[in-house]
Amino acid sequence: MTTSKKNNLKSVLIILAIVVLANVIGSSFFHRFDLTKDKRYTLSPTSLNIIKQVQNPLSIKVYMQGDLPAEFKRLQQETKQLLEEFQAYNTNIVFEFVDPLENQEESMDLIKDLYRRGLTPVNITEDNKGKQSQVMVFPWAIATYDEKEVSIPLLKNQMGASTTEKVISSIQHLEYSIAEAFNKITKAKQKKVAIIKGNGELKEAYIAKFLLQVKDNYFIAPFTLDSVAKNPIGSLEALEKYDLAVIAKPTETFTDAEKQVLDQFIINGGKTLWLIDQVSAEMDSLYDSSGATLAYPKDLNLNDMFFKYGIRINPDLVKDEQGSPIKLATGEQGSATQFQEFNWKFAPQVYPNSLHPIVKNLGGIKFDFANPIDTLKNGIKKTILLQSSQYSKKIGTPTEINLNIVAEETSPNDYLNKGKIPLSVLLEGSFHSMFENRVLPFEQKTFQATGKENKMIVISDGDLIKNQLDKNFQPVELGYDQRSGNLYDNKDFLINCVNYLLDDTGLINIRSKDLDLPLLDKEKVYENYTRTQILTIGLPILILVLFGVVFTFLRKRKYSK
Repeated sequence: MTTSKKNNLKSVLIILAIVVLANVIGSSFFHRFDLTKDKRYTLSPTSLNIIKQVQNPLSIKVYMQGDLPAEFKRLQQETKQLLEEFQAYNTNIVFEFVDPLENQEESMDLIKDLYRRGLTPVNITEDNKGKQSQVMVFPWAIATYDEKEVSIPLLKNQMGASTTEKVISSIQHLEYSIAEAFNKITKAKQKKVAIIKGNGELKEAYIAKFLLQVKDNYFIAPFTLDSVAKNPIGSLEALEKYDLAVIAKPTETFTDAEKQVLDQFIINGGKTLWLIDQVSAEMDSLYDSSGATLAYPKDLNLNDMFFKYGIRINPDLVKDEQGSPIKLATGEQGSATQFQEFNWKFAPQVYPNSLHPIVKNLGGIKFDFANPIDTLKNGIKKTILLQSSQYSKKIGTPTEINLNIVAEETSPNDYLNKGKIPLSVLLEGSFHSMFENRVLPFEQKTFQATGKENKMIVISDGDLIKNQLDKNFQPVELGYDQRSGNLYDNKDFLINCVNYLLDDTGLINIRSKDLDLPLLDKEKVYENYTRTQILTIGLPILILVLFGVVFTFLRKRKYSK
């Protein structure tokens, strides 16, 4: 064997040894490299912890396949890449993309089944160089694990947003939506939610959609404070078995004993979600012959309690130029009646500007007769989650509310230094009991004056949690306004509040992830359509032809000699 052959064989053996060694090292260590600027394919530690819980096969069917509009192809691709990322960390996760419209014979049965599960499609109008066409898309996925099933919404509905804007927002929430579904389906329920009753709170029919959503993740049950009068210690012990208490629009005064039970529940670590009206005013009262109602203060005997915790809900109304649409009859009564849309200023339409994960990337949230909240200094951290627009102000009560206000003309000068009124506040810290250094309404040997680290959320409008009823007295989607046909983000906001108050895994923090998603400007493409075609199709072909001509010329000249 010659020296050159020996050297070649030696080089081959060295290369093989390096390859084998690299494979051995590679099989021992696992790492995925994300070269994107915004690290969109880098899963958060919370998602990775949830993936570790998947011990058995978890299958996902994604109903976005086939001939999709351009925006949904982007959503499809992002969904696929993210699921591949989940699968790379746990091979028990398997997924497939299904076209529900592929087989005409079977598609109708499948579509009916999807409708039955609540997986409704969206109809998209495609505009291709002036030609419009309708496309049905099912932006949903279904995850199955140990005979349990959960639906995953892939498209986030935002009122007034274009399809492109909805898709971009959906991609922002994609990891959260999938991780939340995995957590819901793989983790057994542990936390308990009490719905407080006994003080004229909203009936179950009006909070049905909220209850249905909450019970997917948590145990939920009504808790009546009536028993406090007879057995306050027993009521407190029973309430302390829950992790969260929801107080939804009470209308009757709380007794001091009931307040002590709620206070000690909070001091001992119980979370609370308050939805409180300090003014009595109902929209239904306006739809009579007079078209007016009297708004007057409501005393729930909670002011001293909130004051001790560091806030005050004022018995005023918030009037906001960024109101919600309302349809009113105009013209003559009878067959000639016409309905016209007006701006109702006592129903603020709030768009969150806070970066807190509870409200980040949420759309419009609808209030009805909201009250202003003042924050007080007392050592408790306060985060304003929602506030009115800069063109809003307080209206004192009692006052008459009349539908004729829709014709009112205003100017920016009417709102100088009056806007941005807090409507929802998150409080976090070690709360002090409102009965600290006071005589207790009932004797309690376990009374605590200062509590452990805790948090609560206060919303100054009980109607925010209220779903409307249809003609058959069945609940409609929470946040859907039948009078205007708009769907607001009330449900997402409230569920985020519950998850934040009860979430020990940090799942809610995934919503803070920011993605940089560049968009194709369709208008510029249409304006420069011919030029774009030449650059994207004609120019590569021209370069290829020139290369072929030059290559052939040089080859002929080389071998013709």
